[in-house]
Amino acid sequence: MKSHETFTLIEEITRLDGSKYMEISDMVQNGRVELAAERGLIKQVRILQLNIAHTPHVQAYEDYVNENYEMPAEDFTEFQEWAKPEKIQKEVDAILQENHIG
Repeated sequence: MKSHETFTLIEEITRLDGSKYMEISDMVQNGRVELAAERGLIKQVRILQLNIAHTPHVQAYEDYVNENYEMPAEDFTEFQEWAKPEKIQKEVDAILQENHIG
């Protein structure tokens, strides 16, 4: 079953190698990322901004993620980073710029 998330926040995820990236997400998905950190699958996650505006860029990214990914069950054992083709990365970059992050 595909996800039907409505993105409302921006978070910074630190991978095990120490590199970081920004993700657009919601509170449910953030909870899964927090679990990933507790389980040692990533180093950490922190919310950078809550209640982001639901702009066309957010809608485009949301549509992409909802079409291509599923919300992981709580018993997951690996962390799945969402792949971002160039067109989608441009949407994420626009969201970060709209929110004065990055």
